[in-house]
Amino acid sequence: MLAHRLLRIIWPAFLAACTLELLVFAFVDPMELQWADYVPGWSRQTVYAGAFFAFWAVSAGACFLATLLHPAPDEINGADRGRLTA
Repeated sequence: MLAHRLLRIIWPAFLAACTLELLVFAFVDPMELQWADYVPGWSRQTVYAGAFFAFWAVSAGACFLATLLHPAPDEINGADRGRLTA
């Protein structure tokens, strides 16, 4: 069950990271990146890989929070009906 829950988090996060990677680097050239006049000597592939894993981590965090907020099937189906009285 843990593997199933983990796949619910990782797979949509992977797809979101792929989409973000395509969108961001369609408009940004990794060789033109600089931070406060500091130009890192990274290759394009290093920037692509680092950005992909950063996008994946952020997306996985969002998916994890979504699974925390999603109620359990027992709560939705009313497994606790015996305790609820009208």
